[in-house]
Order: sequence, then structure tokens, then C-alpha cells
Amino acid sequence: MKLLDNPKFEAINALLTTGTDNCRLIGRVESYSCKMAGTAKRLFKQLSNETGANPHGLEILSPPQTQVSLGVSPGGAGSLYSRSQSDDGSDTASCDTISRKTLFYLTATLNASFYPDYDFSHAKSQEFSREPNVQWVKNVVDSQLISAASGLYGSLQTQLWATIDEEIKLPECEIYSYNPDLSSDPYGEDGCLWSFNFFFYNKRLKRIVFLTCRAQSPITSFQDSGLGSDGVDWDPDYD
Repeated sequence: MKLLDNPKFEAINALLTTGTDNCRLIGRVESYSCKMAGTAKRLFKQLSNETGANPHGLEILSPPQTQVSLGVSPGGAGSLYSRSQSDDGSDTASCDTISRKTLFYLTATLNASFYPDYDFSHAKSQEFSREPNVQWVKNVVDSQLISAASGLYGSLQTQLWATIDEEIKLPECEIYSYNPDLSSDPYGEDGCLWSFNFFFYNKRLKRIVFLTCRAQSPITSFQDSGLGSDGVDWDPDYD
């Protein structure tokens, strides 16, 4: 995966890392090309050979996390889960799936974004979800960021989504989230109040926009040096 240069994203990222009275906010949005070459192509073939599975086969995903966050059941409005009847006539819910190639794109994006601290090459499909639509994801992102830094995000919200849409064409996207268990979570350290990881995948453009953010407790973030791991000053008076 190749990180694509986007000055507008860089400007947004500078604003998404800040401090408030309640937390330290650390976020970024990045664009990656899905055109495989060299190392990525070899790794995809290696992983396919290790599992002995069809690289274009399907894997089962977990339920959409926006529905979990907003309290909507898998059969609710906007759900990606379909209803079917079993042999005994009872209703069952069939899970959403992802191709192994698309799953590789997601794990490769994580590897590129969190390199060299984490390796997601063997992340399981059940650690990912496909989200219902753009609006559901916007609601979750907006809700989290407004609650953490309403003064900052109120002026950034429109710019964020307009810039993402310009880069990836949101109406054309499949949207996935990464929701690992604590042992695999790059944000699983003490003091993490919440986090999200969303992938906006445009198959036609062969591109992924990755939006990730966490809110860190100011007590755990700054009890040692007054600076976070990213080396950005915290402004406790920001509102």
C-alpha cells in the first residue's frame, strides 16, 4: 500500500491532534493506493499459500459497529444483514462477508499506517465489519469528536467530510471498520477512552481512505512528561 500525498489531509491531521479539559485527541486521515506491486504482491501470495485458501474466496465479518454503537440490532433499519428462512421455516440472519483480497487491502492499510509498531498481517476477518452507509459512519464519528472537542470539531466537521469525499467519492465506497480485541488493539493501552478505525474503499479508484482517532485520558497521557507519545503539546485550556 502506498501512502498518497494529500496536503488537505495533512492540514486536517494537524487539527485532529489536540487536547481539551476532558481528553487528549489523537487522530489522522490518510489515503492509500490499493495497486499491489513488489512486496505487497509477494505478501498477498504468501498469505494465500499459507492458508491454502482461494485468494478470491469470502470470509465472514462481524456485525456493523455503527449499529452496535447506536443500539440498532442486526435486523434493524439500514442493516447489512439479510433475512432468510432455514429448512425448518424459522428466520435466520446471514452475516456480511468480505473477499480475502479486500481483507488484505484493509490489513495492509493498517500495517502501513501503524508501521513499524504493529503487524496486522494475520488479523482475522471477524475483527472487521462492513458498515451500513456513509451517514451511519458520519453519525458515529461526529458524535465522538463533538463530545470530545466541540469547539475544535464544530469548525472542522464540514471540511473533514468534504475533503474525504473529494479524495475517495464517498457515494461509491464500501465502508469497513476495524474492531479488534484488547490484545490486538493498537489503542488498547491504559487510559484510552474510545477509538475508531474506518476504511472508505473505492474499488473503481483502487484507493482507501483511512480515518482513525482515539481519545486518551489526560491523566495517563501526561503524567510522565507533559507530552504524549506523538510529541504534541497539550492545551488543557482549549475549549
